Amino acid sequence: MLFLSDREKNLWIEYAQRILQNGGSPNEYDSLVRSNLRSAFYYYIGTLLANKGYYDRTGEWLYAGTLCEEPGLYSSTILLGFLKRHNGKMIKSAVVFEDPRPFVHFSTVPIMEQARSNLIAQFSHSLPEYEHKIRYIDIGCGDGALTVRLLQNLVESGKAPGYEEILLIDPSLAMITLAREKVRAAFPDILITTDNSRIQDCSKSIGRHYDVAMSSLAYHHMPYEDKQVHLFRLKPWIDHFLLFELDANNDTPDVCSPELALSVYQSYGRIMDFVFSHDAPVDVVVNCIDSFLMTEVVSLLSEPRGIRTDYHMLRSQWLELFRNSLSPEFTLRSDSTCYADEYLGLFTLHYGREEV
Repeated sequence: MLFLSDREKNLWIEYAQRILQNGGSPNEYDSLVRSNLRSAFYYYIGTLLANKGYYDRTGEWLYAGTLCEEPGLYSSTILLGFLKRHNGKMIKSAVVFEDPRPFVHFSTVPIMEQARSNLIAQFSHSLPEYEHKIRYIDIGCGDGALTVRLLQNLVESGKAPGYEEILLIDPSLAMITLAREKVRAAFPDILITTDNSRIQDCSKSIGRHYDVAMSSLAYHHMPYEDKQVHLFRLKPWIDHFLLFELDANNDTPDVCSPELALSVYQSYGRIMDFVFSHDAPVDVVVNCIDSFLMTEVVSLLSEPRGIRTDYHMLRSQWLELFRNSLSPEFTLRSDSTCYADEYLGLFTLHYGREEV
């Protein structure tokens, strides 16, 4: 992932204020911005203008961005298409996860399939060998497919003799209904319990021991300070915490900041390119973009911290969070990359209780 220097951050803010107050065209800034970040700058200005209600000026900047985007990173192009489908306005077109189908399609994109396979291998290596049937929590279980794959692998690899209980937690009723069906079909003789809520709403009430807790692309739905609170609450009841997350600078930067726009431009632009590249019906792809990924992008770029729905963090921030929240009782057992390129990273962390 690329970052701005402090000087560049200040200059982007200065340029933005000048454009908001006095107007101006993209070509006036061609020589003022690092060439490989020119499209990201135009994206930043376009989204800022949209947030301020200058919809008639937004398209000019995003279109300029489309002309200089690098292969595989088409954030300006995708956002411009989204705006055309939504009357030129940056609005959330759906409630994320209310309909599970966009997320299910996203999870089948080849790069996500490979990342999940790497995750399963990494956790299978780092978890201990259990002699007893284990109790397991999936925090933000989605459709349950990843839980099924991981738990089946742990049995097949000899890591676990079986399961006493599987607890599925998810705020989406549609998701948790689908997850319960999938997990029950895979483990028909095991106790499957569900909690249709956010971890913020249930972390106080878990109240019983679980050997392993996993959160896959879910724990980022709250800011750093809330992540810490709920890890403290979860800590007494678990022995191992498994995390799968996106490496992105989307938590501490506030709305309308150059840092947030640049991070979203890279991480979501790369993911959406993978979605568009995956062979699938056009309506399925567009639904995945509009009802899932772009809905998150609009929240990130238009709502302040505390209101928006997503707070992905940099890998270094996750490590700091776990050190501050779980140490010294827990130690780092694995820190592994599932996928990485210049703009996008997906990784796993595993922290385990020291006496286990």
